[in-house]
Amino acid sequence: MSTLLSSLGRWSFRHPWRVLVSWLLVLGIAGGGALVLGAGTDNTFSIPGTESQAGLQQLERTFPQVSGTNAQFIVVAAPGDDIRDAPYKDDIEDTISTLKGVDDRVLAVSSPYDETVSGMINEEHTAAIVRIQLEGQSSNIPASVKTDLQDTVDALGPQLPTGSQVALGGDLFAMAIPTITLTEAVGLVVALLVLIVTFRSFVVAGLPLLTAILGVGISMAGIFAATAFATVSSTTPLLALMLGLAVGIDYALFIVARHQDQVRAGVDPEESAARSVGTAGSAVVFAGVTVLIALIGLGFAGIPFLTTMGVAAAVAVAVAVAIAVTLTPAFLGFLKGRVAGRVRTERPAKKSKKDAVPKERRPWILSERSETKGSQRWVSGVTRRPILVTIAIVLGLGVVSIPALSLNLALPNAGVLPKGSEARVSYDLTADEFGAGFNGPLILTGTIVTSTDPLNLMKDLGDAVEKIPGVKEVALATPNETADTGIVQIIPTTAPDDPRTADLVRELRSHHDEWQKEFGIDLKVTGFTAVAIDISDQLGAALLPFGVFVIGLSLILLAIVFRSIWVPITAAVGYLLSIVAAFGVVAAVFEWGWFADALHVARTGPIISFMPIVLMGVLFGLAMDYQVFLVSRMREDYVHDPSRDRREAARNAVRSGFSSSARVVTAAALIMFAVFVAFVPEGDSSLKPIALGLAAGIAVDAFLVRMTLIPAVMAILGERAWRIPRWLERILPHVDIEGEAVERERSLAAWPGDDSIVAADDLTLSSADISGARLRLEPGGALIVTGAPHRALRALSLMVAGRLKPDAGRLRVDDHLLPGRAPWVRSRVGVVMLGEADAAAQVSEALRGRTRLVVLDGVDRLTAAERDQLAARLRDAGPDLAVLATAVDPATAQALLTDAGRGAASVVDLSSSSAETPASRPDPELQTSATRGVDDSTGSRQIDSSSDTTEVTA
Repeated sequence: MSTLLSSLGRWSFRHPWRVLVSWLLVLGIAGGGALVLGAGTDNTFSIPGTESQAGLQQLERTFPQVSGTNAQFIVVAAPGDDIRDAPYKDDIEDTISTLKGVDDRVLAVSSPYDETVSGMINEEHTAAIVRIQLEGQSSNIPASVKTDLQDTVDALGPQLPTGSQVALGGDLFAMAIPTITLTEAVGLVVALLVLIVTFRSFVVAGLPLLTAILGVGISMAGIFAATAFATVSSTTPLLALMLGLAVGIDYALFIVARHQDQVRAGVDPEESAARSVGTAGSAVVFAGVTVLIALIGLGFAGIPFLTTMGVAAAVAVAVAVAIAVTLTPAFLGFLKGRVAGRVRTERPAKKSKKDAVPKERRPWILSERSETKGSQRWVSGVTRRPILVTIAIVLGLGVVSIPALSLNLALPNAGVLPKGSEARVSYDLTADEFGAGFNGPLILTGTIVTSTDPLNLMKDLGDAVEKIPGVKEVALATPNETADTGIVQIIPTTAPDDPRTADLVRELRSHHDEWQKEFGIDLKVTGFTAVAIDISDQLGAALLPFGVFVIGLSLILLAIVFRSIWVPITAAVGYLLSIVAAFGVVAAVFEWGWFADALHVARTGPIISFMPIVLMGVLFGLAMDYQVFLVSRMREDYVHDPSRDRREAARNAVRSGFSSSARVVTAAALIMFAVFVAFVPEGDSSLKPIALGLAAGIAVDAFLVRMTLIPAVMAILGERAWRIPRWLERILPHVDIEGEAVERERSLAAWPGDDSIVAADDLTLSSADISGARLRLEPGGALIVTGAPHRALRALSLMVAGRLKPDAGRLRVDDHLLPGRAPWVRSRVGVVMLGEADAAAQVSEALRGRTRLVVLDGVDRLTAAERDQLAARLRDAGPDLAVLATAVDPATAQALLTDAGRGAASVVDLSSSSAETPASRPDPELQTSATRGVDDSTGSRQIDSSSDTTEVTA
C-alpha cells in the first residue's frame, strides 16, 4: 500500500492541475446531482418489524383518521377567565371551521366543545386543546399547508381577550430542520490558527482547510443527491459535515506536516511529497478505513435511518481520505519548495550535563525539528513515574464517567426545541395545563371484526386499560366507521421521553394475552411515542454487540499493524475509558444540567437515543488515528534502535516516538475539538449531545489516554509491548502503514547499479530451501536457473514474477523493487507454468502485448514438439524480450533458447545452496497459475552480463 500511495503522491505532485480540475469536476457533477435530484430530507423515524410500526401500518389501512401526523393548538385563557365562556368558544369554533377547509390533507379537526370529545378542556377550565389530524407522515406535508395552518392560528390570538395565550404545536411542528450557523465558522477559525502556529506559514496552513472544504462540498452534494433514492434525516448532512471537516483537516495535516519536516531537512520537494503520501498517507488510509468500518457498523442496530446516517458519514470520510492522498500532494506541487515556511531559529542555549552527552548516545533525539522541549519534558515526566500516572488517569476518568450511570435515551420531541419557539411553547403549556402525558398519547389498536357489539367492547377495554398504573386517562375508546378496527387512546401520567412512559408501554404489552382472552382482540401498542420508545430500546440492545464488534475490530487491526498483543489491548482499554468519560460528560450536561445554560441546552433530560452508538463508532476511528500516529513512531524507533539492550531500546522508543509525533497529534486533536465543539452552543438539538460527546471524547482520548496513559503503560511494559506469539505472527497479514517499503526503495534506489531487468542478491525462501541466490539478467537476454527440484525452481519463478514473497534478500524486476512493487511486476511480467494443461493459453497470455520479460518454469517438462512450438513463439516475440527459464535439466532449456534464436544463455546453479525438498511436504502457495499484463515501457539498452552468471553460495 505504501508504494502505491507513494507513486500516487508523486504523480499528483507532478500533475497538480489535472488533480485539481478532476476534483472540481467531481464537485460540479455532485452539485448538479443535488440540484436536479435532491428531494429533501425526511425526519420520519421508523423501525420495521416492531409492534408499534406494525400497528401504525394497520391503522393506515383501517383507521386513517388517527394514523397520520397530527397538529394541535392550545388556548390558555387570561387569568380569571373560563375557557368555556363565549369570547373564547365562539372564536375557537370559527377557527376550527376555517381549519377544516385549509387543505384536503386535513382529515379532521376536533373541537374541545364537542360533546363526544372529552379531556380537551382541563379540569380548571382554563385551557383547551384543538387537535388537527392530517393525512400522511409529517415529511409528506407540504410547507404551504404548514404555513396556512400557522396563519390561521396566528389570526386567532388578536381576537381573544387580552392576557390569553395561543400556541401551535403537535407532531407536525415538533421537528426543527437543522441549519448551519456562524458558530460553526468559529471552529474553522480556530483550526486555521492552530494550523498557522503548526506550520508557521499562512499559505501552508490554508491547504488542509481547502482540501477539507472541497471534500465536504462533494460529500454534502452527494448526500442531497441521494435523497432521491433513499430516506435521509435532516441530522445526517450535519453529521457528515462535522466529521468531514474534522477528518479532512486532520488527514491533510498529517501529510503536510511530514512533507514540511522533510523539505526543511533538505529533501527534494517531489521526493518528499512521494515519501509523505507513502508514509503518513498510509497511516491516513488505515485510520480512514477504521472510521469507515465503524460507521458502516451502525447498521448493527437494524434501524434504517441510522444505517443511512452511518453510510452518509462514511462517504464523507472516504472522500476526505481520497482527497488527502491526491489533492494534498497536488497543492504541494503548486507550492514546490515554498512549503518550508518560516523556520524558527533558536538562541544557543548554555551547555548542560545533558548536552554534554553525544547525540549518538541519546537515540531518542531524532531531529531538532521533530523534538520540542515541551513534548520531551512531558514524556519524560510521564515515563519517570508510569505506575502513578496510570493509576491517576484511570481513577480520574472513572470519576468523570460516574454521570454515565444515569444516562437515559429517547428520541427528540418538541420539548428539546429552543425556548421561545412556538412548538416548544405549545409543548410546555400543554404539560402545565393538562399534564406531561398529553404531549405523547399512546394508542392501543386491534381488529374487532368478529364483535357483535363493538361500542361496548371498546368501552369495556378502555375501562380495563384505565386501571393500569401510569395511565392518567383514556381519552378515546371507539371503533372505526366500518366497525372492524378499534382504538384506545391513552394519556400517560408522564412525558413521552420519561423512562416511566417506556415502562407503561411494556406494562400494556404484558397484558396482551390476558386481554386477547378476555376481549378477543389481538392488541398492539402504537403511536409515535411508542415508535420512539421501540427505537430507543432497539438502539440500547444494539450497544453491546456493536461494542464487541468495535473492540474486537480494534484488537485485530492493531495486532496486524503493530505485530503485538499488548499494544492492541492497551489501545482497546484506552478507547473504553474515552467512551465512558465522553458519556459521563454528556450526561452531566444534558441530564444533570452542569453548564447547560452556558451551552444553550434547551431542556435537560433524556439524550437522543442514537447518540451512544454514533459516538462509539466515530470515536473509535478517531482514537485509532492517534494510536497509529503515536505508537507507530515508537515501534519504528524500537525496531531501528541498534542497541543490544532491548529494554533500554523500548524505553528510548517511547520517548523518541512521542517527541516525533506529539506536535502533529496535538494540532490534530485541537482542530477536531474546535470543529466538534463549535456545533454545541447553537447547533441542532439532536446533534448537540453527539457534538459535545465527540469534543469531550477527543480531548480525553488525545491528551489523557494517547499522550499520557499510553506512554506510561508502554514504559511499564518495556520490550514486552512488542512481543507476539509466533503462531499469531504467521497468520496475521502484513500491512505497511509506516512506509517501510517506501524507505526501503529510497535506500536501494542506486542498487544494482546497472540496467538489469532482473537483479537478485541473497534471495531466500526457506519453504523452498532457496538461500542466498544471486541473479542478473540484462534486457533482451536469457538466463537459465537450475540445480534444484521442480518445487524450488517453481518458487523462484513465482518470486521473480511477483507472485510469491521472498523471506529475505533483494529483488528488482523490470526496475521495480519486490515485494513492495509486486502489483506492478505482476502486470508487466508474464510467467508460464509449463507442463500444465493450460500451458498453451498461458504462453499466449504471457507473450501478448509489449512485455519485456517472460518467466518459463519447468522447461524440461515439455515434449520435443511442445518445445518447438514454444521456440517459434519466442522467435516471433522479438529480440527485445528477456527470458528467464528454470529447468532441472539445463540442457533442455538451452536447446529451447538456441532454437528461439537466443544463443548461449547464462546459467545459475542453485545446487550448492539448495537441498532436496521431500516430495511429501506440500506448499499450496506454489499451486498457482500466473498471468501477465502489458508493459508500456519503450526500448532498452543491451549489455553483456555473462560475467554476472556466477553460482550461488549459501
